[in-house]
Amino acid sequence: MSQERIAIVTGAARGIGAATAIQMAKDGHLVAALDLKAQDCAGTVDAITASGGRALAVGADVSDEGSVALAVDTVVSRLGEPTILVNNAGITRDNLLFKMTSDDWDAVLGVHLRGAFLMSRSVQGFMRSAGFGRIVNLSSTSALGNRGQANYSAAKAGMQGITKTLAIELGKFGVTVNAIAPGFIQTDMTAATAQRIGVSFEDFITDAAAQIPVARVGQPEDVANLMSFLVSENAGFVSGQVIYVAGGPTD
Repeated sequence: MSQERIAIVTGAARGIGAATAIQMAKDGHLVAALDLKAQDCAGTVDAITASGGRALAVGADVSDEGSVALAVDTVVSRLGEPTILVNNAGITRDNLLFKMTSDDWDAVLGVHLRGAFLMSRSVQGFMRSAGFGRIVNLSSTSALGNRGQANYSAAKAGMQGITKTLAIELGKFGVTVNAIAPGFIQTDMTAATAQRIGVSFEDFITDAAAQIPVARVGQPEDVANLMSFLVSENAGFVSGQVIYVAGGPTD
């Protein structure tokens, strides 16, 4: 088993974040599950503790500098100094450009990009001191462009840019930084997309699967499994990469 480390997973209440937090615990790490409200992570923490792991639910607005500082201080005092960070927190405020508000733009960029910046800046010192660190940022196939998602696409493309830059800056300290870009993953977020465009989630999944070479949509665990490798000691020479988890090639 790999060395026990302290892992922070943002957006850990459900979907990819919850699956990732649970996988981190299976890998032997202590997990801080962050979401806007600590109580929203109760299910994730319960799943971890029921399997013999240790986890802490922490409430934090990752787009707020003070909230991030307080959350990281809480993790350090109650679990220890984090050397694994998964920047998964994200929201959608979909609309066509002419109907998209400035608030919708700012909210999405704030949670995804500002959140990844603030969280990464807050923990990098612990990683540098330890001579080991793993940061994984969640991008998306939407980074390649997706109708009705100018804000989300820009944020997810930005996640790739910050990934490559931090990989350059932090590599000499034993810190790797990578991005995972999922395609269609069956989560509450994709269910909300189906509702927005006015189709049933079942039909949405069926139609999506028909376009995917492996003939199925992804599950949160598909992303968590890759996450498990990227944060491990075995991935020490993999950095600055954007890995698409989409069931086939991407453009």
